[in-house]
Amino acid sequence: MKELNAILTELGISKVRFAKYLGVSRQMLYNYLSIDDINNWPKEKATKLLSLLNITDISELKNIKITGEYIIEVENRLNEAVKDSSSKEVIADLKGFNKKEQELLSDIISILKERLSNDKTKDSYNAFVYLYHFIQSMETNQELKYNLAYFSKTLGFTDPMEFAFHKDKQFVFESIMFSAMTLYNNGGSSKNKLGDAHKRFVQSIEQKKEEKLSRTQELNTVKIQALKELGYVEINEDNAKEVFEKIAEIQSRKV
Repeated sequence: MKELNAILTELGISKVRFAKYLGVSRQMLYNYLSIDDINNWPKEKATKLLSLLNITDISELKNIKITGEYIIEVENRLNEAVKDSSSKEVIADLKGFNKKEQELLSDIISILKERLSNDKTKDSYNAFVYLYHFIQSMETNQELKYNLAYFSKTLGFTDPMEFAFHKDKQFVFESIMFSAMTLYNNGGSSKNKLGDAHKRFVQSIEQKKEEKLSRTQELNTVKIQALKELGYVEINEDNAKEVFEKIAEIQSRKV
């Protein structure tokens, strides 16, 4: 199976995706790959392998020429099969979503699982933690959506003149991002200027944290005052509406 492993490596097919294509676990796949003769594979799995590589017999492996066109053909067959498999795998959790939404969620889940499965350095894990924070904040920060659109366009997935969100704001954001990324790719500015800029970046974040903490403390103080004025010791389902109205009233006194 050395030839098969070499072919899979040249094609850039990970063991996770190949296992998903065959419909087996990674451990089972390794068991298959340790077998010298593909004829000893389950017939269904051997047929799927031959179909993926577009050959009729395993002896044809040595005749395969890895060209760009061949890689695309194999990738398309693999993607289609893995997509169908993934859709079936998570479809039970996607009720209530339309077909396009189901396919999108299925694709995202598959990519996340694959990247994490192959993550040896924890780079993927750390990136996905940041991605989770990113998604959590998108509804309160429109620029995050513009950021996604910018990189989708830069990477060639989306037409550069497509504006899915606020056209004018997105246009300005993308123009500024392009200037910033051009500066970054060209080596940036002087080290001193960058150091000063990053220092202001850190100070800005720390200030926001302090403001948030101050706001939280203020709300806690107002909440305690509202409970005291109403004669309650805590907020519960029965008094929540009344307490929140009292909090709003107390805050309005300070205006």
